[in-house]
Amino acid sequence: MDKIAVLIPCFNEEQTIEKVVKDAKANLPEAVIYVYDNNSTDRTAEIAQNAGAVIRKEHLQGKGNVIRRMFREIDAHCYIMIDGDDTYPLEYAPEMARLVLDEQADMVVGDRLSSTYFTENKRPFHNFGNSFVRFSINHLFGTNIKDIMTGYRAFSFSFAKTFPVLSKGFEIETEMTIHAVSNNMDVRNVIVEYRDRPAGSVSKLSTYSDGIKVIGTIIKLHKNYKPFAFFNTIAVLLTLLAIGFFIPVFIDYIKTGLVDRFPTLITCGFVLVIAIQSFFAGVILSTMAAKNRRDFEQTLINIELIRNR
Repeated sequence: MDKIAVLIPCFNEEQTIEKVVKDAKANLPEAVIYVYDNNSTDRTAEIAQNAGAVIRKEHLQGKGNVIRRMFREIDAHCYIMIDGDDTYPLEYAPEMARLVLDEQADMVVGDRLSSTYFTENKRPFHNFGNSFVRFSINHLFGTNIKDIMTGYRAFSFSFAKTFPVLSKGFEIETEMTIHAVSNNMDVRNVIVEYRDRPAGSVSKLSTYSDGIKVIGTIIKLHKNYKPFAFFNTIAVLLTLLAIGFFIPVFIDYIKTGLVDRFPTLITCGFVLVIAIQSFFAGVILSTMAAKNRRDFEQTLINIELIRNR
């Protein structure tokens, strides 16, 4: 088992990968550097290998697929994940590794948003999207993660081996964060500087399509991890909707003693029934979610036993 494994998912990063690998070796001399090539059509793999990295392949396209492969194949006491585009300085990696190795943190988040991200990043919708995602997750899950979408993180062995990777693309960072906070794992924030991509280096993140996927992931994971809150919100909205349409019908009935709008009254009844069903769905699913959390705690114990052998 490696003490520290540096994981670098790559797709067409020949312009920057050599510097990232050399910076990793300089700042973490005891680490093994793994570059996972995700169907690059340029010289990314060749350049990384010449710089001293271990090269592996993932043929299923997408960052989530690459991370799934990394966590399955590599055993390490500490994992440092960083992008291959040279936007994150590796000077912060030793501190992130120390928090995992010495203080037993489960995930360390490289926080760009508290430093230079908003001045370095020239894509305003990316800036807005990062802030919106951070606000949404911190509000929905009652946490205080400073940077949800960062690709610069450190993980413990327990996190890597218990994290169920479901996402295929860039929404993976959101999934990681929600998994950690929902299972009461130890999450730390380390403020890191951010620098924009060098000229000629192109981002693979689509502002709109990937942004929609991230929002969909937040909604899906809120339903899975917080079903009582999710379905109760639906129940309350439906109840308010039913009451809103029922009030005019009731006022007419008080005035005339007649119900002139039977279709509206019937619709209100059906909507109220759906609201009640949503409430009880939340009760049942929250009981199942609690059982899943208990099972997860036992899984963590088993993983720790494996690590300590």
